[in-house]
Amino acid sequence: MNTLKFITAGNVDDGKSTLIGRLLYDSDSIHTDQLGVLQKQTKQEGVEIDLSLITDGLRAEREQGITIDVAYKYFSTKKRKFIIADAPGHEQYTRNMITGASNSDLIIILVDARKGITFQTKRHASVGSLMGIKKAIIAVNKIDLVDYSETIFNDIKNAFEAIKGDLNYDEIAYIPVSALVGDNIVETSERTPWFEGDTLLSTLEHIEIQTKENLASRFQVQWVIRPKDDEHHDYRGYAGQVLSGSYQVGDSVKVLPSGIETTITKIEKHQKEIEKAIAGENIVLHLSDNIDISRGDSIVKTDELPKTSNEIKTWISWLDHNALQIGKTYLLQHRFKTVRVKIQSIDQKWDINTWEFGASEEIKLNDIGQISLRTNQPLFFDPFEENSKNGNAVLIDETTFNTVGALMFL
Repeated sequence: MNTLKFITAGNVDDGKSTLIGRLLYDSDSIHTDQLGVLQKQTKQEGVEIDLSLITDGLRAEREQGITIDVAYKYFSTKKRKFIIADAPGHEQYTRNMITGASNSDLIIILVDARKGITFQTKRHASVGSLMGIKKAIIAVNKIDLVDYSETIFNDIKNAFEAIKGDLNYDEIAYIPVSALVGDNIVETSERTPWFEGDTLLSTLEHIEIQTKENLASRFQVQWVIRPKDDEHHDYRGYAGQVLSGSYQVGDSVKVLPSGIETTITKIEKHQKEIEKAIAGENIVLHLSDNIDISRGDSIVKTDELPKTSNEIKTWISWLDHNALQIGKTYLLQHRFKTVRVKIQSIDQKWDINTWEFGASEEIKLNDIGQISLRTNQPLFFDPFEENSKNGNAVLIDETTFNTVGALMFL
């Protein structure tokens, strides 16, 4: 059973929390004890179960009336497991949406049926596309408040179709829903007889996502294991996660940065030997040659080499209150590999509302732009669009050690 990771995004008050709550509630994915607390809490307030409370993890969120962080929820059906990232709708929380979208396979963009496509809709669609998401669901919510109008639904669908050429989604589903009432979330609604598509849950269960096993094989060493006791004196293993692709015993591999070629002699998972490891598994690799390998080194198949360069162009989402400085040296953290980088130039900045690129002298909090970096040693990576697991990194201020930028390599 594969896992689908998706993010929900929409304008403030478009009903994201209620939608997720309805999805969990109607698919029987809420724990009995949690349901009891909700029933008790909402009974005291004299209303039916408030489904939005299911996703409100912080008291402050309810007090302020907004969701201020990325909340993750997990549920499963007989057909699939799901991880939901609920991203904030406010423009000042772009960085939170970047966090949620960077690990998602699909994005659900909520559109209020009464308001149609807005600047925020375009912004969320743009960020999702930029982060490499290929599948999108446009959930036209609150369809009950426009009398289940087929015309309004089609107008919104046509408006999004008109802008999708500027985006990189390869599959988009349009679904009229009411998160509050439950129309077309888990069960097909009789109130939209004109809609012939699948429900939201059915779409999530059946949409096909490219598996990371089909991508080039990537493994970065997290720990070098060399026991000091006499019993295991000749043991040398390299622990880490298979980021993408697969590895099996007998594979010819190259260790980077040394460039030495060798062969996989053994793969361990949970201290048991296995013949093959696939993306997402945490394993220990054993190699036929005694090579000097350090934390952060990459082990890749000899016929699937990544890009190698110390001149890098990258998208950046700026996360810090202090602006990016050209010429300044930062630390670049590429999973377990850390290198020092100098900002060479700001190539362009993206106005997310107008979808226009322009020259800029600075990149500030929540800005997205393209920059050029120079590293003090070669980096081994893939373009983010080809392999997001090996194509992203974070930028760290070397004086404060704050994470100041999220990078997506070009």
